[in-house]
Amino acid sequence: MPEPNWAEQVTAIATAVGALGLLGALGAAVFAGQQVKEARKARESQIAADFFRRWNEDSLLETRRLVATFETKEELSAAFRGFMASNADEAYVLYRELDYFEQLAALEHVGAFDFELIKLLLGRTLIDRWEMWKPSIDGLSHVRDDTKVLAGPAPEHPGWGWRYRHFEGTLTGAMLCQ
Repeated sequence: MPEPNWAEQVTAIATAVGALGLLGALGAAVFAGQQVKEARKARESQIAADFFRRWNEDSLLETRRLVATFETKEELSAAFRGFMASNADEAYVLYRELDYFEQLAALEHVGAFDFELIKLLLGRTLIDRWEMWKPSIDGLSHVRDDTKVLAGPAPEHPGWGWRYRHFEGTLTGAMLCQ
């Protein structure tokens, strides 16, 4: 059998180098994919930690204390309507918790963090708070978006109604799984 000529040797070497380069590129792509996944997990963890830290900050503690003064969800709903009608400071204090839930629903909807994580961190507390607020939310006669107050039901308009209904659906699923 004759020895390979220089052209065949160069072709063989180039093929081997190309194969090694391809394996290196594939390895780099897999590594980069893992890095992106880890970075996303770290970002989601940071968002979740910041979000749940807010639950225990003074402003939401004040809101929870105010909510605790009402013995029933109907009492809370009636008082909330009265506070809103008179533009009382208490309405804005109570809105803090509703805004918290709105933001939680929006973050869950866009996949900023998983609902399983929410359930692990807030658990039954979240469901209990939702049930306490439900009559108040149902009593809202408007849906807020970022620029104006819109009359009409969700989901025709983006804003509270749609997000709350989405979150309500998610919570309903969570309650059924318990």
